[in-house]
Amino acid sequence: RFFVTAPFFGVAAGLVLAWNWQAVTASRWAPETVAVVHLMTVGFMLQVMAGALLQVMPVAVGANVSHPKLVAAIVHPSLTLGGALLPLGFLGAGPLALQAAAVLLAIGVFAFVVVAGLALARSPAVGPTLLVLRLAVAGLAIAAALGLALVSVFGFSLALPLGVLIDLHVAWASLGWALMLLLGVAYLVVPMFQLTPSYSVRTGRVLPALLLSALVGWTVAMTAHLEPLAWLSTALGIAGVSGFAIVTLRLQSKRRRKVTDSTLWAWRVAMACLLLAAVSEAVVRVLPNDAPLRARLEYLTGAALFAGAFPTAIAGMLSKIVGFLGWLHLQKTSTQAPTMQQVMPEARARWHLRLSLVALAFNLFAAVWPLLAVPGGVVFAAASAG
Repeated sequence: RFFVTAPFFGVAAGLVLAWNWQAVTASRWAPETVAVVHLMTVGFMLQVMAGALLQVMPVAVGANVSHPKLVAAIVHPSLTLGGALLPLGFLGAGPLALQAAAVLLAIGVFAFVVVAGLALARSPAVGPTLLVLRLAVAGLAIAAALGLALVSVFGFSLALPLGVLIDLHVAWASLGWALMLLLGVAYLVVPMFQLTPSYSVRTGRVLPALLLSALVGWTVAMTAHLEPLAWLSTALGIAGVSGFAIVTLRLQSKRRRKVTDSTLWAWRVAMACLLLAAVSEAVVRVLPNDAPLRARLEYLTGAALFAGAFPTAIAGMLSKIVGFLGWLHLQKTSTQAPTMQQVMPEARARWHLRLSLVALAFNLFAAVWPLLAVPGGVVFAAASAG
């Protein structure tokens, strides 16, 4: 059910971007920008990630989820309704929509965090994947708590430090939850699906340590106004993002299977987008706040992450996961079950990847020519619908 509803939020994100291209490309602070970002992060990414974790945790690390159908029946509608009301609130529906979104998302996210956290805590497995998945779920809890505090500022008119909360929420949601989870999943699926060498033990320890150190340091720096620590934390975060991308691309170059399928290309594009986002963010950090180039680079960073790295990697994994789940179901219900390739044909996955790459190109070049965000949004919506 998570996988079925998530693409509709991608469609909505593309259409809202196309309609509000001027505001979205002009400023990260525009309500339209916030709406598009949350349609992707809460509506699309969180749905897929939560659904995938419920499937993956028992298989990958022996973290069995108690009463999974009941959990899904609570978490899924809460995330779906909350994920729809939140961007509507930013697009003009008003405080009531934000208040309702805050309640629904609090129920959905924290129910998922408790269930997933308990399952991971009880897991007897060892290794870097379990540690990183635990860190990712903790990062989701922190990002959600900061997000709810922000919604309270807009929906309930609470007097809280808005700028600090926004910076911390973005950092924990992007690095502490989304990238940390991608890192944990990569340890498993990159060697498994692409027949690459495994990530080294040192890599399994260093990359999450870099990201966690960056997040803790950034949190302390923002709350205590320690500028040198903020610079150091930013450098650690950029090093962690770049290191993950470079190591993954290097492993892919050593793969034993020479056939290049859509999943391999999806991960390559995702890693390239992570490198682009890291470089763009590094330049942003040295520019003055009023520099005209700053807004363009902030948009470029967002496009590289939320139109490139995360959705492309997710699409690459879904082409395998959906095919496997469909095949597994048909094995139990049919005497002549099709193969995984018949359930999810490679030709269809390649078609979807090409459409996604066209949308990505439009959206990246919109940092130079903002009008390109219009076809970028429309094509992204079409790719999500496909």
